[in-house]
Amino acid sequence: MPRKSEELVDALSFVPDAVLDVRYATAKNPAGRPLYPFAAVFLKEGTARKLAAAAGALRARGLRLVLFDGYRPLSVQRALWQALPDPRFVADPARGSNHNRGCAVDAGLCGAVGRPVELPSDFDDFSRGAEPWPHASPAARQNVSVLRGAMRAAGFSPIASEWWHFVDRDGAAAPALDRPFESLRP
Repeated sequence: MPRKSEELVDALSFVPDAVLDVRYATAKNPAGRPLYPFAAVFLKEGTARKLAAAAGALRARGLRLVLFDGYRPLSVQRALWQALPDPRFVADPARGSNHNRGCAVDAGLCGAVGRPVELPSDFDDFSRGAEPWPHASPAARQNVSVLRGAMRAAGFSPIASEWWHFVDRDGAAAPALDRPFESLRP
């Protein structure tokens, strides 16, 4: 049985109107094959509560979250590293990543009825296009600014190289986990 600090929850139980776009459950990812057996986003409970706060702020603006990834087992981190061993884009599994700790979430935006909004690039675009500034259009920069503002206010930190990546500052010291997705099935 995992310790309370290691428990993971389904993000949709906290943000039921989020749109799932979990590429790692498909072949549309750097490994070119499904890495998760089903599409779901799991997070530490405290991180999920913060995500719910961000979603509420965005909902008030007529926007919804799109969730690309959350908890990532170390075994999946190894597969991503094998496919793309570049620390600019994929964390070295020897160190683990905040995704492996359940305290990082990859998120985007859509409108209230699920229509995409303009963002700087596609998710997991491993180029300068993933940076929210200055290459993005004014509309994409504005949308990222709204997303980042809601996520920061809820307790997340963004990173400069990926507009979609947010870390719960309170969870970064947690241990890296390798719990298989199958054991977390909602």
